Amino acid sequence: MRKALFIGGTGTISGAITALASRSGFELTLLNRGHNKDIPAGVRQITADINDEAAVAKLLENESFDIVADFIVFTTKQLERDIRLFTGKTRQYIVISSASAYQSPLNTPFVNESTPLRNPYWQYSRDKIAIEDRVIKEYRDKAFPATIIRPSHTYCEKSVPVCLHGSKGSWQVVKRIMDDKPVIIPGDGLTWWTLTYNTDFAKAFVGIMGNSHALGEVFQITSDECLTWNMIHEIIAGALGKKLRPVHISADMLCRVKPEWEGSLLGDKSLSIIFDNTKIKRFVPGFVCSVNADEGIRRALDYVLSHPECQIPDPEFDQVCDKLITAYENFGAVAN
Repeated sequence: MRKALFIGGTGTISGAITALASRSGFELTLLNRGHNKDIPAGVRQITADINDEAAVAKLLENESFDIVADFIVFTTKQLERDIRLFTGKTRQYIVISSASAYQSPLNTPFVNESTPLRNPYWQYSRDKIAIEDRVIKEYRDKAFPATIIRPSHTYCEKSVPVCLHGSKGSWQVVKRIMDDKPVIIPGDGLTWWTLTYNTDFAKAFVGIMGNSHALGEVFQITSDECLTWNMIHEIIAGALGKKLRPVHISADMLCRVKPEWEGSLLGDKSLSIIFDNTKIKRFVPGFVCSVNADEGIRRALDYVLSHPECQIPDPEFDQVCDKLITAYENFGAVAN
């Protein structure tokens, strides 16, 4: 039985992978702070803070793994820690990057793993690029057994996917639709976007685990389904039995009002992107996404509406939306 260690293992992406890997014959260990107790039966849990390198090194002193996957590496400093911890202790180290690392703006909407990496709008993405550069150097120079995974917009039943939301998640957008209030969709809403349900993502990820052909390789894992942001919001409204009231405001203008939106909008969600998933399908034969956006969004709405803890109000975001929409409508009146 192949032994795997996940750093994290309970998030939107990693939780689905944990569930599938535990059913797929892996002897799985999670190393995390132990806040989430909802883990599959038979999965071992080590409670520790990965940032306490000395303590983790002691805990893993006599252990080795076929696969180590770290889902919470966001800086090269954290990557360097992992290289020290797991050199000689694993046959494959999987690090999570991001499709937002691809060049922004794109020269073409058709993207594969060879698309250049560059994002002047988002520090998060630049940090992921630096992580990729560093781990590939370690692979080339010292045969560190690295594999890089680039997810895009991956979601689960606990959060409804929307384009623009505040710091507390997407619930306030859903609430606006339910209350027949207008919803801001950046740009003209015709940007092409891809949503991937987390259980579909997990199929490809688990297929890469322990795959010796994957060492030194980079894989993007997404659905093949492309939708516009207008379509995505129409699906949400339709599932709620409501009529969508979209207000289209340019991403540039939105970022002038709220500079903290620049990364996720100008560096990601306002870019039309169509993923070529030929490579992951070649390495994981039979990989196919089975949850389309209509089904995934309905699952998310059913869960969120039946779980009050997912309904986190965001009055600040709501007020910003109201002010922006009023200003936009007043501008239209002045122009006429």
